[in-house]
Amino acid sequence: DDVIVRGGENMSPGEIEDVLLEHASVADAAVVGIPDEQWGEGVAAAVVLKAGKTVSEEVLQAWVKDNMRSSRVPQVIHFLDQLPYNETGKLLRRVIKAQLSQ
Repeated sequence: DDVIVRGGENMSPGEIEDVLLEHASVADAAVVGIPDEQWGEGVAAAVVLKAGKTVSEEVLQAWVKDNMRSSRVPQVIHFLDQLPYNETGKLLRRVIKAQLSQ
């Protein structure tokens, strides 16, 4: 679990992922820190939706805000077809971080 440090506050990506995964439309989620000039790191999420489901970035941001402190709300949510995992099933956060930092 790569810790995100935002404005001196340490955040666990896993906690934010757990909240995203509780949403009825979300099949998989990954949260990473991205560069942020003001806060050091920003919060970004990559989300895979369940088949036949749709949801907007704004709805998911509101969902996180309703279930956690607002500092943990992803500033950016990208929707992907699948998340990258290695052959043993470990989430490849560095790959996601590289994609979302662009």
